[in-house]
Amino acid sequence: MIAFKNIKTNIVTATAILLSCVAVNSAQAQQDTIRYTGKTLSNVDYHHGQLSPAVGVHATQIMRASREHPEKADGFGWTYNHQSMMAYWNNTFYLHYLSDPSGEHIPPGQTFLMTSKDGEIWTKPIVLFPIYRVPDGFKKEGVEGVAKNLDAVMHQRMGFYVSSDKRLLATGYYGVALDKKDDPNDGKGIGRVVREIYKDGTYGPIYFIRYNKTGNPLPTTFPFYTKSKDKKFIKACDELMSKPLLMQQWVEEADRDDELIPLKKQYKAFNYYHLPNGNVVGLWKFALTSLSKDEGKTWEYTPLRAPGFVNSNAKIWGQRTSDNRYATVYNPSEYRWPLAISTSDDGLNYKDLLLVHGEVSPMRYGGNYKSAGPQYVRGINEGDGTPPDGKLWVSYSVNKEDIWVASVPVPVTSEVKENANDVFNDLPNGEELKLWNTYDLSWASTKIEKKADGKKWLTLRDQDFFDYSRAERVIPFAQKMEATFTVKPEQNNHGLLQVEFQNKQGLPAIRIVFDSDGEIKVKHGARHGGIGKYEAGKEYKITVKLDVTSRSYTVKVNDGKETNKIFYAPVDGISRIMFRTGDQRYTPNADTEPDTPDFTDLPNTGKLIPEAVFNIQSLVTKKL
Repeated sequence: MIAFKNIKTNIVTATAILLSCVAVNSAQAQQDTIRYTGKTLSNVDYHHGQLSPAVGVHATQIMRASREHPEKADGFGWTYNHQSMMAYWNNTFYLHYLSDPSGEHIPPGQTFLMTSKDGEIWTKPIVLFPIYRVPDGFKKEGVEGVAKNLDAVMHQRMGFYVSSDKRLLATGYYGVALDKKDDPNDGKGIGRVVREIYKDGTYGPIYFIRYNKTGNPLPTTFPFYTKSKDKKFIKACDELMSKPLLMQQWVEEADRDDELIPLKKQYKAFNYYHLPNGNVVGLWKFALTSLSKDEGKTWEYTPLRAPGFVNSNAKIWGQRTSDNRYATVYNPSEYRWPLAISTSDDGLNYKDLLLVHGEVSPMRYGGNYKSAGPQYVRGINEGDGTPPDGKLWVSYSVNKEDIWVASVPVPVTSEVKENANDVFNDLPNGEELKLWNTYDLSWASTKIEKKADGKKWLTLRDQDFFDYSRAERVIPFAQKMEATFTVKPEQNNHGLLQVEFQNKQGLPAIRIVFDSDGEIKVKHGARHGGIGKYEAGKEYKITVKLDVTSRSYTVKVNDGKETNKIFYAPVDGISRIMFRTGDQRYTPNADTEPDTPDFTDLPNTGKLIPEAVFNIQSLVTKKL
């Protein structure tokens, strides 16, 4: 009996010690992990999440998918475009993304490359990794089906690598989907490919850098990298594969027992950054995180959800910023909108949440596994270049359809201290939109343009049937203020320009409209009332004086009479003024069904509308 009691006591003691160790480890993990300590949360009922914008973000659509106008898109007319990656090398931005004709995992697949000198003007996509024929008879263990006349699909979690001797390698992965529900990144595909990008703008041959076991015995179109006659290229490939942090990005597509992968569990879409003490913060899908003290060879604790972070199954991006602070960019909701940024002083404690991309355009084309919103964000990995402007640059897709980039000024802030005094022709070249947030599309641009008389204007163009151009200016919070802006429309029989005075959360109280019937209107309640006609080619100076406490304002056109009006919605103050060439969207929303199997293309997907052009000469504000 005594012996039994001793055994029982020992078991209880051992259990207590074990639980104590678990508690200590858990507490240590909580202490060392990133966390969100801010109070701002995203409201999924709005595409912008009711988040304040990070001042000066320029979001640019660099490839608009079009089956009907492939010459304006990728040259192929493919409509599933996703998973973009970036690098900055040789004074040039490089971006590649994977593409399928219509839907995810539906072959054939290929990878396109685009480049830019300034991040604003991009080259047309070229094929970086072409369509790859899967050998007939290819099988996957545990998966029904045999390949016959089948092409591979591409899937890659890593895009570029700049070697120690400044060579730029681009990588991709050829996976196999035997049917539309099969997983091409299950470690049972063909393998990973690599090619070098040269400084003169040409490209080296394509090689396999790593085979899957299923692909290795089969004849391959491209040789293994060690067959290259360029010893420095081979050295660069070997160097790449010697880095555990880079190899961790390969985990999904690699063989499940690949010796190159340190953490073999299928945590997805890895990226990382270094803390000042040399520790590495790792980030995965679902805002999972862990910490490494040995460059990714081992991890301090099993990846856990970063406390306070809200993130569904899309990617999260983290990096050190040029001001020696830190930022994460992700979708802070269970949906893939909005796209937001959170910043940290120490790389562990994140305290704010600001808007990067708050628009969800209509999904024009149907397809397998397509999700609405700006998603799968990726920036420039450590070691893959630093743009000289000091901005944080990210790329992403919208609706898994169109490819975008966004630049975020550093330091990241949501506030401005001075009133707007933006006469665009008087501002330094290249700095006219420094404090403006722009939504700039391929078919509906938002840019500074120099006109025939040599003067500069902010020009909003729109010939996109499904979308609009947009420009927004954050101003100091005001409850009584005056704003004056001058608009010159180039037509008065089509097109639309809405000007809104909004609060910090992007909710409007005043809307002034240059309508398609040639009349200037203001919104009061559910209706719009006219305050004057407008003509093409003439300038219209609009002056608004408002008082939040009385919910009233006056509006005057040129030297006309002031008209008294009432806010159509109450706000606590005005923090933003927005110009937009279309009506605000509210769909998709939280109740929109995802991945609807019978969803087909929207009508008129190739439709171009007559271009509307609105030129903005200036915006000047002051508190009263």
